[in-house]
Amino acid sequence: MRIIGNQELNMIEPLWRYFRTERFLELLESNHLYFASARQFEDPFEGAVAVLPPGFPVDPRYTELEHGERAFEELRRLTKVSCWHRASYESDAMWQLYAGSRKGVAVCTNADRICAAAKLFRLKPEYGHEDLWAGNVNYVDLLKERLRVNMLDRFWYKHMAFAWEREFRLAISVRMAEEFGVQVPYNGIKVEFDVLQLIECIYFGPSLSETDASAIRVAAKAHGLEDRIKVSSMLGTPRYT
Repeated sequence: MRIIGNQELNMIEPLWRYFRTERFLELLESNHLYFASARQFEDPFEGAVAVLPPGFPVDPRYTELEHGERAFEELRRLTKVSCWHRASYESDAMWQLYAGSRKGVAVCTNADRICAAAKLFRLKPEYGHEDLWAGNVNYVDLLKERLRVNMLDRFWYKHMAFAWEREFRLAISVRMAEEFGVQVPYNGIKVEFDVLQLIECIYFGPSLSETDASAIRVAAKAHGLEDRIKVSSMLGTPRYT
């Protein structure tokens, strides 16, 4: 695993990933984590170096993409990303957004574990492995600043409006593979991990059904993870006096 931009990472900082139940079971069954194409994200500013204010007039001389912009648009397709949340505690917002309204599962890990768990990724067995890049996302007010960073580093910068995400990113660029004629999936790729090494704790969502909880317990036991299951703190009993 290579660190983007020479960042000084806290390798044991807790990192969270929130899953719907079926996605988590798929991870356990396959030992593969899905990396989405950067084109698949809803963030309209993904990879932008600046943001023009709303209503800013469009200069007709710039209605067509220049070569560099077209190249970056292709790089968005060829960069596959896995997003994690940096926090010392579970997040209700993340439960609601990414775990089916609190009905899913959260996994807690850290960069050390990710580094140890990641397997070499190859698009083809006979083709060389691709680098796994990692780092914390930097949040910038793109209404006021213009980024001047290289193409790959752009994926670790986001508009300040998304700072609540506190994102840690893993990414694999398959640009060189495509240049050598290897067929690249248009959307995401699946990257192999040692799940026993990857997962430090498994948290059941506060609204997880007993049926799903039972299925997860069975799958976790099959992988030697049953002792890492935790219950969300949001199921605690409130006291008012």
